[in-house]
Amino acid sequence: MKLTCMFSFILLFGAVGLVVFIHLQDPEEIVHQQTPGIKYNMGFQQPKKDCVSSNNQERRLRKNTADGAAPVKQSDSLEPSESVPTKLQSTDRRQSSIMFAMKDQQKGEETDAIRLHKRRRRFIIKKSPILISMNSSVLNLPTLKSEDRNNNKWKSLYQIQGERKRIMRETCSKYKSNNRRIITPYHVSRIFVEDKYRVLYCEVPKAGCSNWKRVLMVLNGLASSTKDIQHNTVHYGNYLKRLDGFDHKGIYHRLNTYTKMLFIREPFEKLVSAFRDKFEHPNNYYHPVFGKAIISRYRVNATKEALRTGSGVKFKEFIQYLLDVHRPVGMDIHWDHVNRLCSPCLIDYDFVGKFESMEEDANFFLHLIGAPRNLTFPKFKDRHSNEERTTTKITQQYFAQLSPAQRQQSYDFYYMDYLMFNYSKPFEDLY
Repeated sequence: MKLTCMFSFILLFGAVGLVVFIHLQDPEEIVHQQTPGIKYNMGFQQPKKDCVSSNNQERRLRKNTADGAAPVKQSDSLEPSESVPTKLQSTDRRQSSIMFAMKDQQKGEETDAIRLHKRRRRFIIKKSPILISMNSSVLNLPTLKSEDRNNNKWKSLYQIQGERKRIMRETCSKYKSNNRRIITPYHVSRIFVEDKYRVLYCEVPKAGCSNWKRVLMVLNGLASSTKDIQHNTVHYGNYLKRLDGFDHKGIYHRLNTYTKMLFIREPFEKLVSAFRDKFEHPNNYYHPVFGKAIISRYRVNATKEALRTGSGVKFKEFIQYLLDVHRPVGMDIHWDHVNRLCSPCLIDYDFVGKFESMEEDANFFLHLIGAPRNLTFPKFKDRHSNEERTTTKITQQYFAQLSPAQRQQSYDFYYMDYLMFNYSKPFEDLY
Protein backbone atom coordinates (compact mmCIF):
# COMPACT_ATOMS: atom_id res chain seq x y z
CA MET A 1 0.00 0.00 0.00
CA LYS A 2 2.82 2.39 0.90
CA LEU A 3 4.61 1.55 -2.39
CA THR A 4 1.50 2.34 -4.42
CA CYS A 5 1.01 5.70 -2.69
CA MET A 6 4.64 6.61 -3.22
CA PHE A 7 4.48 5.77 -6.93
CA SER A 8 1.29 7.82 -7.37
CA PHE A 9 2.90 10.79 -5.58
CA ILE A 10 5.93 10.67 -7.91
CA LEU A 11 3.71 10.66 -11.01
CA LEU A 12 1.62 13.56 -9.65
CA PHE A 13 4.73 15.58 -8.80
CA GLY A 14 6.15 15.01 -12.29
CA ALA A 15 2.90 16.09 -13.98
CA VAL A 16 2.71 19.28 -11.89
CA GLY A 17 6.31 20.11 -12.70
CA LEU A 18 5.69 19.64 -16.45
CA VAL A 19 2.65 21.96 -16.33
CA VAL A 20 4.65 24.64 -14.48
CA PHE A 21 7.52 24.34 -16.99
CA ILE A 22 5.21 24.75 -20.00
CA HIS A 23 3.45 27.69 -18.38
CA LEU A 24 6.74 29.48 -17.71
CA GLN A 25 8.28 28.72 -21.15
CA ASP A 26 8.99 31.93 -23.13
CA PRO A 27 7.15 32.00 -26.52
CA GLU A 28 10.21 33.71 -28.02
CA GLU A 29 12.31 30.67 -27.18
CA ILE A 30 9.69 28.43 -28.77
CA VAL A 31 9.95 30.44 -32.00
CA HIS A 32 13.75 30.39 -31.89
CA GLN A 33 13.79 26.60 -31.56
CA GLN A 34 11.69 25.99 -34.66
CA THR A 35 13.33 23.79 -37.28
CA PRO A 36 14.80 25.94 -40.08
CA GLY A 37 12.56 24.21 -42.63
CA ILE A 38 9.35 25.51 -40.95
CA LYS A 39 7.75 28.72 -42.26
CA TYR A 40 4.48 30.00 -40.91
CA ASN A 41 2.95 30.84 -44.29
CA MET A 42 3.77 27.39 -45.68
CA GLY A 43 2.91 23.93 -44.52
CA PHE A 44 5.34 21.85 -42.52
CA GLN A 45 8.52 20.99 -44.43
CA GLN A 46 10.98 18.22 -43.79
CA PRO A 47 14.24 19.44 -42.26
CA LYS A 48 16.95 19.85 -44.91
CA LYS A 49 19.64 17.20 -45.19
CA ASP A 50 22.98 17.24 -46.97
CA CYS A 51 22.78 16.14 -50.64
CA VAL A 52 19.03 15.48 -50.33
CA SER A 53 16.26 17.66 -51.70
CA SER A 54 12.62 17.20 -52.55
CA ASN A 55 11.61 16.06 -56.03
CA ASN A 56 9.88 19.35 -56.75
CA GLN A 57 12.95 21.34 -55.77
CA GLU A 58 15.17 19.15 -57.99
CA ARG A 59 12.83 19.62 -60.93
CA ARG A 60 12.85 23.40 -60.46
CA LEU A 61 16.64 23.46 -60.20
CA ARG A 62 17.02 21.36 -63.34
CA LYS A 63 14.58 23.56 -65.25
CA ASN A 64 16.18 26.81 -64.15
CA THR A 65 19.70 25.56 -64.83
CA ALA A 66 18.69 24.39 -68.30
CA ASP A 67 17.11 27.78 -69.05
CA GLY A 68 20.23 29.57 -67.85
CA ALA A 69 18.31 31.35 -65.09
CA ALA A 70 19.06 31.46 -61.40
CA PRO A 71 17.12 28.92 -59.32
CA VAL A 72 13.84 30.28 -58.01
CA LYS A 73 13.85 30.59 -54.23
CA GLN A 74 10.88 29.87 -52.04
CA SER A 75 9.08 32.81 -50.45
CA ASP A 76 10.97 34.31 -47.56
CA SER A 77 7.89 35.89 -45.98
CA LEU A 78 7.83 35.47 -42.22
CA GLU A 79 4.32 36.85 -41.68
CA PRO A 80 2.48 34.43 -39.45
CA SER A 81 -0.50 32.63 -40.92
CA GLU A 82 -3.98 32.62 -39.48
CA SER A 83 -3.31 29.41 -37.64
CA VAL A 84 -0.63 31.05 -35.46
CA PRO A 85 -1.84 32.15 -32.01
CA THR A 86 -2.49 35.87 -31.53
CA LYS A 87 0.13 36.04 -28.82
CA LEU A 88 2.81 35.16 -31.35
CA GLN A 89 1.58 37.84 -33.76
CA SER A 90 2.23 40.64 -31.27
CA THR A 91 5.85 39.90 -30.46
CA ASP A 92 8.30 42.62 -29.40
CA ARG A 93 11.46 43.84 -31.11
CA ARG A 94 13.52 41.05 -29.65
CA GLN A 95 11.32 38.43 -31.25
CA SER A 96 11.40 40.39 -34.53
CA SER A 97 15.19 40.47 -34.52
CA ILE A 98 15.24 36.73 -33.86
CA MET A 99 12.91 36.16 -36.79
CA PHE A 100 15.07 38.27 -39.12
CA ALA A 101 18.11 36.33 -37.96
CA MET A 102 16.21 33.18 -38.80
CA LYS A 103 15.39 34.65 -42.21
CA ASP A 104 19.07 35.32 -42.94
CA GLN A 105 19.94 31.86 -41.68
CA GLN A 106 17.32 30.31 -43.94
CA LYS A 107 18.57 32.31 -46.93
CA GLY A 108 22.10 31.11 -46.26
CA GLU A 109 20.93 27.51 -45.91
CA GLU A 110 18.92 27.75 -49.13
CA THR A 111 21.93 29.21 -50.96
CA ASP A 112 24.16 26.47 -49.56
CA ALA A 113 21.63 23.83 -50.57
CA ILE A 114 21.43 25.20 -54.13
CA ARG A 115 25.22 25.37 -54.38
CA LEU A 116 25.53 21.84 -53.02
CA HIS A 117 22.88 20.63 -55.44
CA LYS A 118 24.74 22.16 -58.39
CA ARG A 119 28.00 20.55 -57.28
CA ARG A 120 26.26 17.20 -56.93
CA ARG A 121 24.70 17.64 -60.35
CA ARG A 122 28.09 18.35 -61.95
CA PHE A 123 29.48 15.24 -60.22
CA ILE A 124 26.60 13.10 -61.49
CA ILE A 125 26.96 14.42 -65.04
CA LYS A 126 30.66 13.63 -64.95
CA LYS A 127 30.36 10.15 -63.48
CA SER A 128 27.03 8.83 -64.73
CA PRO A 129 26.71 6.91 -68.00
CA ILE A 130 25.92 9.15 -70.96
CA LEU A 131 23.58 7.26 -73.22
CA ILE A 132 24.68 7.36 -76.83
CA SER A 133 22.34 6.19 -79.55
CA MET A 134 24.60 4.12 -81.77
CA ASN A 135 23.91 2.83 -85.29
CA SER A 136 26.13 0.80 -87.57
CA SER A 137 29.63 2.15 -87.97
CA VAL A 138 30.16 4.48 -90.89
CA LEU A 139 33.62 3.02 -91.38
CA ASN A 140 34.25 -0.65 -92.07
CA LEU A 141 37.57 -2.37 -92.66
CA PRO A 142 39.77 -0.12 -94.84
CA THR A 143 39.77 -1.31 -98.43
CA LEU A 144 42.90 -2.76 -99.94
CA LYS A 145 44.97 -0.42 -102.04
CA SER A 146 45.03 -1.09 -105.75
CA GLU A 147 48.60 -2.40 -105.61
CA ASP A 148 47.62 -4.83 -102.82
CA ARG A 149 44.68 -6.42 -104.60
CA ASN A 150 46.97 -8.64 -106.65
CA ASN A 151 48.86 -9.71 -103.53
CA ASN A 152 47.52 -13.14 -102.55
CA LYS A 153 48.70 -12.75 -98.95
CA TRP A 154 46.83 -9.48 -98.40
CA LYS A 155 43.76 -10.77 -100.20
CA SER A 156 43.71 -13.90 -98.03
CA LEU A 157 44.04 -11.92 -94.81
CA TYR A 158 41.33 -9.54 -95.95
CA GLN A 159 38.94 -12.44 -96.59
CA ILE A 160 39.75 -13.92 -93.17
CA GLN A 161 38.72 -10.62 -91.58
CA GLY A 162 35.43 -10.67 -93.46
CA GLU A 163 34.73 -14.19 -92.22
CA ARG A 164 35.57 -13.37 -88.59
CA LYS A 165 33.28 -10.36 -88.64
CA ARG A 166 30.49 -12.37 -90.25
CA ILE A 167 30.63 -15.04 -87.53
CA MET A 168 30.71 -12.39 -84.83
CA ARG A 169 27.68 -10.58 -86.27
CA GLU A 170 25.69 -13.80 -86.70
CA THR A 171 26.43 -14.87 -83.13
CA CYS A 172 25.34 -11.49 -81.81
CA SER A 173 22.20 -11.59 -83.92
CA LYS A 174 21.31 -15.05 -82.65
CA TYR A 175 22.09 -14.70 -78.94
CA LYS A 176 21.99 -11.00 -78.17
CA SER A 177 19.09 -8.56 -78.28
CA ASN A 178 20.50 -5.16 -79.19
CA ASN A 179 17.61 -3.47 -80.91
CA ARG A 180 18.24 -0.22 -79.02
CA ARG A 181 22.03 -0.29 -79.54
CA ILE A 182 22.76 2.02 -76.63
CA ILE A 183 26.42 2.47 -75.73
CA THR A 184 27.49 4.04 -72.44
CA PRO A 185 30.98 5.17 -71.35
CA TYR A 186 31.20 1.90 -69.41
CA HIS A 187 31.13 -0.03 -72.69
CA VAL A 188 34.09 1.94 -74.05
CA SER A 189 36.15 2.15 -70.85
CA ARG A 190 38.66 -0.46 -72.13
CA ILE A 191 39.14 1.27 -75.51
CA PHE A 192 42.34 3.26 -76.10
CA VAL A 193 42.49 6.12 -78.59
CA GLU A 194 45.19 7.01 -81.10
CA ASP A 195 44.09 10.18 -82.90
CA LYS A 196 46.90 10.57 -85.43
CA TYR A 197 46.10 7.35 -87.31
CA ARG A 198 42.49 7.32 -86.10
CA VAL A 199 42.63 3.99 -84.27
CA LEU A 200 40.51 2.62 -81.42
CA TYR A 201 41.97 -0.42 -79.67
CA CYS A 202 40.01 -2.47 -77.13
CA GLU A 203 42.37 -3.89 -74.55
CA VAL A 204 42.08 -7.63 -73.89
CA PRO A 205 44.61 -8.67 -71.22
CA LYS A 206 46.88 -11.63 -71.98
CA ALA A 207 46.30 -11.18 -75.72
CA GLY A 208 49.25 -8.95 -76.56
CA CYS A 209 47.82 -5.81 -74.97
CA SER A 210 51.14 -4.53 -73.58
CA ASN A 211 52.83 -4.63 -76.98
CA TRP A 212 49.79 -3.13 -78.66
CA LYS A 213 49.97 -0.17 -76.29
CA ARG A 214 53.63 0.22 -77.23
CA VAL A 215 52.65 0.31 -80.90
CA LEU A 216 49.98 2.95 -80.22
CA MET A 217 52.51 5.08 -78.34
CA VAL A 218 54.92 4.95 -81.29
CA LEU A 219 52.10 5.81 -83.72
CA ASN A 220 51.26 8.78 -81.51
CA GLY A 221 54.86 10.01 -81.56
CA LEU A 222 55.44 9.33 -77.85
CA ALA A 223 58.39 7.01 -78.59
CA SER A 224 60.56 6.21 -81.58
CA SER A 225 60.64 2.45 -80.98
CA THR A 226 58.59 -0.12 -79.11
CA LYS A 227 61.80 -1.46 -77.54
CA ASP A 228 62.35 1.81 -75.69
CA ILE A 229 59.10 1.55 -73.68
CA GLN A 230 59.22 -0.20 -70.31
CA HIS A 231 56.36 -2.26 -68.84
CA ASN A 232 55.51 0.28 -66.11
CA THR A 233 55.48 3.09 -68.65
CA VAL A 234 53.00 1.14 -70.74
CA HIS A 235 50.56 0.34 -67.96
CA TYR A 236 51.02 3.12 -65.41
CA GLY A 237 52.27 6.09 -67.44
CA ASN A 238 48.80 7.24 -68.56
CA TYR A 239 50.19 8.35 -71.91
CA LEU A 240 47.32 6.86 -73.90
CA LYS A 241 43.83 8.32 -73.84
CA ARG A 242 40.78 6.20 -73.15
CA LEU A 243 37.58 6.67 -75.10
CA ASP A 244 35.43 7.15 -71.99
CA GLY A 245 37.51 10.25 -71.19
CA PHE A 246 35.85 12.14 -74.05
CA ASP A 247 32.48 13.84 -74.00
CA HIS A 248 29.33 12.62 -75.73
CA LYS A 249 30.28 14.18 -79.07
CA GLY A 250 33.88 12.96 -78.92
CA ILE A 251 32.89 9.37 -78.19
CA TYR A 252 30.25 9.31 -80.91
CA HIS A 253 32.55 10.86 -83.52
CA ARG A 254 35.39 8.41 -82.89
CA LEU A 255 33.18 5.35 -82.79
CA ASN A 256 31.77 6.26 -86.19
CA THR A 257 34.92 7.40 -87.98
CA TYR A 258 37.96 5.63 -86.47
CA THR A 259 39.17 2.11 -87.28
CA LYS A 260 38.13 -0.07 -84.33
CA MET A 261 40.09 -3.20 -83.58
CA LEU A 262 40.57 -5.85 -80.91
CA PHE A 263 42.77 -8.91 -80.50
CA ILE A 264 41.51 -12.00 -78.76
CA ARG A 265 42.94 -15.32 -77.57
CA GLU A 266 41.71 -18.87 -77.00
CA PRO A 267 39.75 -18.49 -73.72
CA PHE A 268 41.26 -21.41 -71.75
CA GLU A 269 44.77 -20.46 -72.86
CA LYS A 270 44.19 -16.84 -71.87
CA LEU A 271 42.88 -17.98 -68.48
CA VAL A 272 45.91 -20.18 -67.76
CA SER A 273 48.24 -17.38 -68.88
CA ALA A 274 46.56 -15.00 -66.42
CA PHE A 275 46.74 -17.56 -63.59
CA ARG A 276 50.45 -18.18 -64.16
CA ASP A 277 51.23 -14.48 -64.30
CA LYS A 278 49.22 -13.38 -61.26
CA PHE A 279 49.44 -16.34 -58.87
CA GLU A 280 52.68 -18.20 -59.68
CA HIS A 281 54.90 -15.14 -59.33
CA PRO A 282 55.23 -12.60 -56.50
CA ASN A 283 52.48 -10.03 -56.74
CA ASN A 284 51.60 -7.42 -54.13
CA TYR A 285 48.07 -6.94 -55.41
CA TYR A 286 46.63 -10.26 -56.60
CA HIS A 287 47.96 -12.31 -53.70
CA PRO A 288 46.51 -10.22 -50.85
CA VAL A 289 43.32 -9.22 -52.69
CA PHE A 290 42.39 -12.41 -54.56
CA GLY A 291 44.71 -15.04 -53.12
CA LYS A 292 43.74 -14.60 -49.47
CA ALA A 293 40.03 -14.68 -50.28
CA ILE A 294 40.36 -17.77 -52.50
CA ILE A 295 42.44 -19.75 -50.00
CA SER A 296 40.17 -18.78 -47.12
CA ARG A 297 37.05 -19.95 -48.95
CA TYR A 298 38.20 -23.04 -50.87
CA ARG A 299 41.18 -24.56 -49.05
CA VAL A 300 40.54 -26.97 -46.20
CA ASN A 301 42.94 -26.66 -43.27
CA ALA A 302 44.80 -23.73 -44.81
CA THR A 303 47.95 -22.71 -42.94
CA LYS A 304 48.18 -19.39 -41.15
CA GLU A 305 50.96 -18.34 -43.53
CA ALA A 306 48.81 -19.00 -46.61
CA LEU A 307 45.88 -17.12 -45.09
CA ARG A 308 48.16 -14.23 -44.19
CA THR A 309 49.92 -13.81 -47.54
CA GLY A 310 47.47 -15.26 -50.08
CA SER A 311 50.39 -16.88 -51.90
CA GLY A 312 50.30 -20.37 -53.41
CA VAL A 313 46.78 -20.45 -54.87
CA LYS A 314 46.23 -23.71 -56.74
CA PHE A 315 44.65 -23.77 -60.19
CA LYS A 316 41.77 -25.91 -58.97
CA GLU A 317 41.03 -23.39 -56.21
CA PHE A 318 41.18 -20.59 -58.75
CA ILE A 319 38.61 -22.39 -60.94
CA GLN A 320 36.36 -22.92 -57.90
CA TYR A 321 36.44 -19.17 -57.32
CA LEU A 322 35.77 -18.43 -61.01
CA LEU A 323 32.71 -20.68 -61.17
CA ASP A 324 31.26 -19.66 -57.81
CA VAL A 325 28.21 -17.43 -58.24
CA HIS A 326 28.89 -16.11 -54.72
CA ARG A 327 32.56 -15.30 -55.21
CA PRO A 328 34.36 -14.01 -52.12
CA VAL A 329 35.98 -11.34 -54.31
CA GLY A 330 34.84 -9.84 -57.61
CA MET A 331 35.89 -10.46 -61.21
CA ASP A 332 39.05 -9.11 -62.81
CA ILE A 333 39.72 -8.00 -66.38
CA HIS A 334 42.44 -10.64 -66.79
CA TRP A 335 39.91 -13.48 -66.72
CA ASP A 336 36.70 -11.70 -67.65
CA HIS A 337 34.87 -12.48 -70.91
CA VAL A 338 35.96 -10.61 -74.05
CA ASN A 339 32.26 -10.24 -74.68
CA ARG A 340 32.02 -8.09 -71.53
CA LEU A 341 35.31 -6.25 -71.88
CA CYS A 342 34.82 -5.00 -75.44
CA SER A 343 31.05 -5.35 -76.09
CA PRO A 344 31.45 -6.62 -79.68
CA CYS A 345 27.69 -6.97 -80.06
CA LEU A 346 27.28 -3.23 -79.44
CA ILE A 347 30.40 -1.89 -81.14
CA ASP A 348 31.06 -2.73 -84.79
CA TYR A 349 34.74 -3.63 -84.69
CA ASP A 350 36.40 -3.23 -88.07
CA PHE A 351 39.30 -5.59 -87.38
CA VAL A 352 39.41 -8.75 -85.25
CA GLY A 353 42.85 -10.19 -84.73
CA LYS A 354 43.88 -13.38 -82.95
CA PHE A 355 46.79 -13.98 -80.61
CA GLU A 356 47.46 -17.30 -82.36
CA SER A 357 48.28 -15.43 -85.60
CA MET A 358 49.44 -12.23 -83.90
CA GLU A 359 52.42 -11.30 -86.06
CA GLU A 360 50.58 -11.78 -89.34
CA ASP A 361 47.34 -10.11 -88.22
CA ALA A 362 49.05 -7.21 -86.45
CA ASN A 363 51.32 -6.29 -89.33
CA PHE A 364 48.39 -6.57 -91.75
CA PHE A 365 46.46 -4.11 -89.61
CA LEU A 366 49.41 -1.70 -89.51
CA HIS A 367 49.64 -1.95 -93.30
CA LEU A 368 45.92 -1.16 -93.67
CA ILE A 369 46.06 2.03 -91.57
CA GLY A 370 49.17 3.31 -93.36
CA ALA A 371 51.57 3.03 -90.41
CA PRO A 372 55.28 3.70 -91.01
CA ARG A 373 56.87 0.74 -92.79
CA ASN A 374 59.61 0.39 -90.20
CA LEU A 375 57.02 -0.17 -87.47
CA THR A 376 56.26 -3.84 -86.88
CA PHE A 377 54.56 -5.59 -84.01
CA PRO A 378 57.14 -6.48 -81.30
CA LYS A 379 57.83 -10.17 -80.70
CA PHE A 380 59.37 -9.95 -77.23
CA LYS A 381 57.64 -11.29 -74.13
CA ASP A 382 56.71 -8.44 -71.83
CA ARG A 383 56.96 -10.18 -68.42
CA HIS A 384 58.81 -13.24 -67.15
CA SER A 385 60.77 -13.36 -70.39
CA ASN A 386 62.77 -16.41 -69.30
CA GLU A 387 59.56 -18.42 -68.92
CA GLU A 388 57.88 -20.33 -71.73
CA ARG A 389 54.73 -18.75 -73.17
CA THR A 390 51.43 -20.39 -72.30
CA THR A 391 50.72 -22.83 -75.11
CA THR A 392 47.96 -25.31 -75.90
CA LYS A 393 50.03 -28.09 -74.34
CA ILE A 394 50.59 -26.16 -71.10
CA THR A 395 46.89 -25.22 -70.98
CA GLN A 396 45.86 -28.86 -71.22
CA GLN A 397 48.22 -29.75 -68.36
CA TYR A 398 46.51 -27.25 -66.09
CA PHE A 399 42.98 -28.29 -67.05
CA ALA A 400 43.91 -31.96 -66.54
CA GLN A 401 43.92 -31.13 -62.81
CA LEU A 402 40.15 -30.53 -62.95
CA SER A 403 37.27 -32.95 -62.98
CA PRO A 404 35.28 -33.37 -66.23
CA ALA A 405 32.42 -31.45 -64.61
CA GLN A 406 34.69 -28.50 -63.78
CA ARG A 407 36.08 -28.46 -67.32
CA GLN A 408 32.55 -28.43 -68.71
CA GLN A 409 31.49 -25.62 -66.38
CA SER A 410 34.58 -23.63 -67.38
CA TYR A 411 33.71 -24.10 -71.05
CA ASP A 412 30.14 -23.00 -70.35
CA PHE A 413 31.50 -19.93 -68.56
CA TYR A 414 33.39 -18.84 -71.71
CA TYR A 415 30.91 -20.31 -74.19
CA MET A 416 30.03 -16.99 -75.86
CA ASP A 417 33.70 -16.18 -76.44
CA TYR A 418 34.26 -19.61 -77.97
CA LEU A 419 31.26 -19.20 -80.21
CA MET A 420 31.69 -15.57 -81.20
CA PHE A 421 35.35 -15.89 -82.16
CA ASN A 422 35.07 -19.36 -83.70
CA TYR A 423 37.36 -21.31 -81.39
CA SER A 424 36.93 -25.08 -81.34
CA LYS A 425 36.27 -27.03 -78.14
CA PRO A 426 39.54 -27.51 -76.24
CA PHE A 427 38.59 -31.02 -75.01
CA GLU A 428 36.77 -33.79 -76.82
CA ASP A 429 34.50 -34.65 -73.88
CA LEU A 430 32.95 -31.17 -73.84
CA TYR A 431 29.49 -30.63 -75.25
